[in-house]
Order: sequence, then C-alpha cells, then structure tokens
Amino acid sequence: MPRSRQSTNPGACAAIMWFRSDLRLADNAALRAAINAGGRVIPVYVFDDDAAGVWSPGAASRWWLHESLSSLASDIAQRGSRLILRRGAAHQELAGLAAACNATTVYCTRRYEPWAIAQEASVRAQLEKNGIVLKRFGGGLLVEPEQIATKQGEPYKVYTPFWRALSQSYTAARPDPAPKDWLAPATWPTSDQLAEWRLQPSRPNWAHEFSSHWSPGEAGALQRLETFVASAADSYAKDRDRPDLQGTSRLSPHLAHGEISPRLIWYRARAAQGARGSDFGGLETFLKELVWREFSRHLLFHAPNLPEQPFRQEFASFPWQQDDAALKAWRSGRTGYPIVDAGMRELWSTGWMHNRVRMIVASFLIKDLMIPWQDGERWFWDTLVDADLASNAASWQWVAGSGADAAPYFRIFNPVTQGEKFDPNGDYVRRWVPEVANLPDSFLQKPFCADAATLREAGVRLGETYVRPIVDHASARQAALQAYQAIRS
Repeated sequence: MPRSRQSTNPGACAAIMWFRSDLRLADNAALRAAINAGGRVIPVYVFDDDAAGVWSPGAASRWWLHESLSSLASDIAQRGSRLILRRGAAHQELAGLAAACNATTVYCTRRYEPWAIAQEASVRAQLEKNGIVLKRFGGGLLVEPEQIATKQGEPYKVYTPFWRALSQSYTAARPDPAPKDWLAPATWPTSDQLAEWRLQPSRPNWAHEFSSHWSPGEAGALQRLETFVASAADSYAKDRDRPDLQGTSRLSPHLAHGEISPRLIWYRARAAQGARGSDFGGLETFLKELVWREFSRHLLFHAPNLPEQPFRQEFASFPWQQDDAALKAWRSGRTGYPIVDAGMRELWSTGWMHNRVRMIVASFLIKDLMIPWQDGERWFWDTLVDADLASNAASWQWVAGSGADAAPYFRIFNPVTQGEKFDPNGDYVRRWVPEVANLPDSFLQKPFCADAATLREAGVRLGETYVRPIVDHASARQAALQAYQAIRS
C-alpha cells in the first residue's frame, strides 16, 4: 500500500476533487487535473438528495451507490488518502469544505441531467463568491453535446446518422490509468459515515439477492468488461436478444455510476477488434449499443423535458388509461403473460432486466394496457440498479412511439411470439415463473391456450396457481392501433 504523502505546510493550496457520477480513479480527467496541479487533493462526494427533486436516486440505485462509494473509499484509502462524505446542498457543502481546507479550486466531471446542470451553476456561483474556481471536465460521454451536429447545425434526432457521424470521427485516446497516490493534507476535514445515509434497505431487505448478481465498484466494472470481451463478445450480435443466455455485457449499472468510462470501453473494444479482425461483428454491435446510451444523453441535453413530456408533441393528446389494478399486476409480474411476468420478477429480484425483455414489458404496459409510459419509466427508475435518466426516458419514449427516432406506432410486441422467439427453450420463463415450469414448450409462453388435461398434468390451475391474462392481446392491439391512428390524423 502506498504511504500517504502528506503536506507539511498547512497553508499550501489545496484542491477538492468533487466526485459525482464518476466513481472511478482510472480515466478520470478531473481527478488527473487535480493531482497534476501539484497541491493537496481532497476527494469528496456530496449526497445532495434534494437537488434532483423527483429524479433523486431510486431505491435500487441507492443500494448500488452505497456499495460503489464503499469501493471507491477503499480504492482511495489504498493510495494514502480518504474519501470525505457530506450530505446536503452541494453549493453549501463544497463552499464550506473549501473554506475549511483553504482550497482554491474544485474539480469535477460534467453531468448532463437538467437538475445536475442547475446544481453545477449554483455551485459555481457560490464558489466564485468566495474566490474559488470550479474546473469542469468531460468523461461521461465520448463526445460532448456541443461537439456534434447535423450539417444544418442542429442536434441529431435520429440514431443511425448520429452513430455514423460519431463512429467515423471519433478515436479514443489511450485511457489514463488510475493514479498511484496523491498529496494528502496534514489534517482531514470531518466526514459523514456512509452507513448514516441509510441507502440500503433493511426492514425488509428486498435487495438481499443483489449482491449475488453484482460487484459494484471500479474493479467489478473492469472485470466485467474483460470477461465480456474475452467470451460473450464473440456471439454478442446473435445472443444479445436472448434473455436465457449470458450474452450481454451487463456493464450498464457500472456506466450509470461512472465506475468505468465510455472511452475506456470504446478503446478496449476497438483494440479487441483490431486483434481479431476489423469485420468482427459482435463488438461493432456492442459499440452501437454504447452509442445509443450516448445518443440518449445528447437528446436529454437538448430536450430537458424528455423524462416528463413526449418528444413528439402530438402524443400529448394520446388517450391513456388510468388502471391502478393493471399497473399493480404489471409491476408485480402477474399479468398472465409469462415472458412479461418473468421480466418484472427478474427486475425485482436482481435490480436489472434483459434489454429485449425491457422492450417487451414496456410495449405491454404502453400498448396492451395503454398506461402512460411515464408510469413505467418511474417504476424502472426506482427498481433498476442501472437507472439512467437519459436512457430510461429515451427508451420508454422509443417504445411509446413518442420519442426521437421512435419505433413505428404500429409496432406492438406480441408477448407470446416474443417469448417463443427469444426464449425458445423456455429457460428464462421457467427460472422466473416457476408456476408454469412444467408446461410443455408449446404452451409455456401461452398457458391460457393449453387444454385442461395439459394444465392438470403440469400442475397449473389458471386463476389459482397462475393468473389468467389481465388483457386479451389481440383486442388490446386493435384498441392501441385505433388510438395511435386517431392522434396521427
């Protein structure tokens, strides 16, 4: 373990490294700049719960945040330093900390959510009043929103040309390694204890299974990337839609909390492509998914109302239904459609859901039940460990048809055929919906179509051991099409 290099001059200038959604040491431009300035560096995380308003971290994200901060604190301690924790308004906490530590500069990584932009402005204003400089750096995106535009100088609203423009112009420089150590102050400011924030559930501990699925923190992120590149990347293009297989990277929660930079992922994927051949399609498809995340954040930056209002204004008059019972059934995985129920139960148990299934359950809520996409967005925000405001909003609006580059209004997923196509052996449904596990494959995704003898032999009693469908898909599809056609005309 490196020994702490403490400053012996209490009057020496200090710098504060304000961690936000960049909970990592490697490829962190703000941290690198703070260290290179040559003075004492004081790492701090401020839990400003009020700044985000209704978009403060959801319950599952708080679980991850606790684990991630614990990991970051350990990584910092191994370098002879400490992570200072403060809870309160960021502008007040940072200004007070800077005064106590005789700091002249605060370094941070840029964020793109509307509330975070406002927070940053208030921090800058408060610090400037006290003669302190705020220095902001990129790192959460491959390309900053101001640096890419159409030939007309407008933000991109369609993904494919956005991907084309970015992929043809962007080259990732070699990411910076994590610093070995940095200059620590002679005395440390006071810090909260992480447990005091009570980010993790206790009574009941509904997240008790999370730790068996996840390893939050920078080390876990790097390990997951290497595992993916070494194994699943080969078959990613064909396996990524199969929830019954381990075919995706599962890097999304690490990215959401900034435990790994998108530049490092891009660099590593391109290096693997170079080693295996430029026509290696799995990693190219993977990078397109990474850029969808990028595209979503650019959309949010240019359309800050994206999480609340339809991007396409004609959808403001869509005849949504208010059905609390149906919404509750969807949330709890009791819709009567096994692939939908499997996804919602996976979400509750693990804090994550396979992307193909996210589209299926979202389509079901929006187009079968005609419940507003915002209700689904809010549930995902609370239950996903990878909850990301931009990706969440953009993806829900994509399914609804109201977003930028959205799915056609007439694309309505059939939950039965989707299950049969992407869970062909039924392994995913059998894992998460054990009530129907003994049904033959031909009826697993549609138990309501099985004859009495088949149900009896499988031990399934519809309406008792497993729910009947809460809606008829064929009828719901027609109703949705009529509603969509009405607003179009």
